[in-house]
Amino acid sequence: MSTPHEVTRAKRVHQEEILSKPNVVGVGVGLRSRSGRATGELALIALVRRKVPEAALAPQDLVPSEADGVPTDVMEVGDLRALLARTDRARPAPGGMSIGHYLVTAGTLGAIVRDRTTGRRLILSNNHVLANSNAASLGDAILQPGAIDGGRDPLDRIAQLERFAPIAFVEEPSSCGVANTVVVVGNAMAAALGSKHRLSAHRYDPQATNRVDAALALPVDDGAVSDEILDIGVPAGTAPAELGMRVRKSGRSSGFTTGEVTVIDATVTVAYGEKSARFEGQIVTGPMSEPGDSGSLLMSADTLLAVGLLFAGSQQATIFNPIDAVVNALGIVI
Repeated sequence: MSTPHEVTRAKRVHQEEILSKPNVVGVGVGLRSRSGRATGELALIALVRRKVPEAALAPQDLVPSEADGVPTDVMEVGDLRALLARTDRARPAPGGMSIGHYLVTAGTLGAIVRDRTTGRRLILSNNHVLANSNAASLGDAILQPGAIDGGRDPLDRIAQLERFAPIAFVEEPSSCGVANTVVVVGNAMAAALGSKHRLSAHRYDPQATNRVDAALALPVDDGAVSDEILDIGVPAGTAPAELGMRVRKSGRSSGFTTGEVTVIDATVTVAYGEKSARFEGQIVTGPMSEPGDSGSLLMSADTLLAVGLLFAGSQQATIFNPIDAVVNALGIVI
């Protein structure tokens, strides 16, 4: 059995030779394994992107079985890359990173999708992340990272607002000139009479309902975004939510989290600051999110199929738009 000194010496002598072989990304000292179990025997370990059968490699590409009498072994580690903070600036930017309309704090870049008609690659997130809850104009700057994470226009502009599904609010501050005038006059009279009460005007529509809080942005440079979602991979289609389904998501604030679908076809009322909106047909899971995760794509736990779009939550639950409603509302393909 080789001693630590012998293995370290073998590494120093043969490191460059082993690193020069295709598929090898590292070399170090470790314990040899057999059938997935460590044997306790020290060995020179070649770190490879993925294990390949010996028959598929040319003789010169094989890691030698020993180096100066020291046994070798191969360990699969995948593609090694610098780990980004999700609030960093990234080009290309993957799903799961900070993004937002230039007047919004920040949300999450959900995924890269395709326009159903043109095939163009588009950024998917929420209306309240990319379209400032209906207040934005088409063509507005979208920043990555979002403004609260240091994003500035035009330096960090990654896209422009392409389109969004408007949110119909049940209650919101009034935009009616008559109502607002009545409020101003009424409050002036109350103040003159010494009253501490004041009026406020709100638009109220109890029949207003929604299916999605969703929007799209067109990248300013197609190479500025990645099809991959951090810690998940590249989405490859959609699937309906089912009770008990295990799911996962990758978001700006809470990162990679997992959960289970607990309620489907839910009707919920969601607060947007001074506004509120009702949503029907929604998906509910346990707590999977934190503020800033809005826009994250909900994925099946054991496939690359998208299930929903995260848009709201609390410390006890997270709410998602069903993905079929998102796809149909925006005219996209995942």
